[in-house]
Amino acid sequence: MDSGGPQTVAAAMPHTVTGGAVDPIDLAPVDEVVITTLVDNVYDALLPGEDGIARAPFQAGTAQAPQFESGATRVGLMAEHGFSALVTVRRGDTTTSVLFDTGLSPDAMVTNADRLGLDPLAVHAVVLSHGHFDHAGGLAGLAARRGTRALPMVVHPQVWTRRRLTAPGADFDLPTLSKRALTGEGFEVIERRQPSLLVDGSILITGEVDRTTAFEHGMPPAHQRWTGTEWEPDPLVIDDQALIINVRGKGLVVVTGCGHAGAVNIIRHAQRLTGVPRLHALLGGLHLGGAYFAPSIAPTVQALTELAPDLLVPGHCTGWQAQHALAAALSDSWVQGSSGTRYKLLAA
Repeated sequence: MDSGGPQTVAAAMPHTVTGGAVDPIDLAPVDEVVITTLVDNVYDALLPGEDGIARAPFQAGTAQAPQFESGATRVGLMAEHGFSALVTVRRGDTTTSVLFDTGLSPDAMVTNADRLGLDPLAVHAVVLSHGHFDHAGGLAGLAARRGTRALPMVVHPQVWTRRRLTAPGADFDLPTLSKRALTGEGFEVIERRQPSLLVDGSILITGEVDRTTAFEHGMPPAHQRWTGTEWEPDPLVIDDQALIINVRGKGLVVVTGCGHAGAVNIIRHAQRLTGVPRLHALLGGLHLGGAYFAPSIAPTVQALTELAPDLLVPGHCTGWQAQHALAAALSDSWVQGSSGTRYKLLAA
C-alpha cells in the first residue's frame, strides 16, 4: 500500500501558493455538459424543475405491492448516504460520458439509472473522488452488469488506504477497496497523483489538491489510516480529487465527491491549473456537517459568495447548517439537490 511519507504529507499541508500553475493545463472548452445525480442523500419527488434543471418523475418505476388492488405501486428513486453522478460533455458533434463515484450500496446507482432510462454501461470511464466506501460501493452493481469488459477507472494511488473511525458510537474499520478485485472484474485501474485530462481533453481530474486556505482543516482526529505498522490521524484524505469542466464562455464547473480537500481549496486549485478564473457551477458534497466542521462554514460561505457561481448544488455530506447558510447567502444560485436531478449547462 502506498501510504505516503512525511514529504507527501508536508507538501499537502496548507501553504501559500501564488501566481498561475507552473505547467498550466489546456482544458478544452465544451459546448454542453449534463450532470445527472444518480445517488445523493436526498430524494424529493416534489421538487420543481426549472430552466436547465430537470427533476426525476415521481413514478420513476413500479414494484409489486399486494396491498393495492392492482398488485403494484409506483416507486421513486433511492437515496442513501453516498454520491454518484453521470457527467456527459459535448464538444461539437462528439458526446462522451464519465461516471463520477458510484454511491454507497451495490444496487442504488444501477437501480436509479434504470429508473431514469440511463445506461451505466455506456460510460467511457469511471472516476473515484476518493476511497471511502460511500463513493465506491456501487462498483459491485456496475461490475455485475458489465461482466469483464475493460473499463478505465481513474483513481489516486492512495485510494487503497486502510482507514477507520474511532469516535464514540462510530468505532469501526471502513471497508477498504481491493485493487486485485477491481482488476479481476475488468476495471482498468489508472493511478494518478497528478492532474489527468479525459475525454479528448475536455474533463480534468484534479489529482491531489493544494491546501491553501486557513479554514479548511480536513477530517477530525477520529478519522485514521493504517501506515503499515500503526494507526495515525488522517486529516487530509490525500486521495481526494474533483472533476472539472470548462463551459465555453461561462467558466468552470466543479464536481466534488465529499470535497475533503475543502471546496474553496478545490476551486482555487482548478483556477490555477486551468487559468480560467470564473466559477460557473459547483455541485457535490462539501463535507461541512457536524460540530467539527461548523467553524469552516462561515468562511466557506463568504468565499463562495465572492466567487458568485451561477449554480450551486451542495449535496451528500454538506450538512444542514451549511445548506441553510449557503441558501441564504447565495439564494440566486443555490439549488436543492436530489437523486435523479439533471443539470444541463450550455455554452454562452
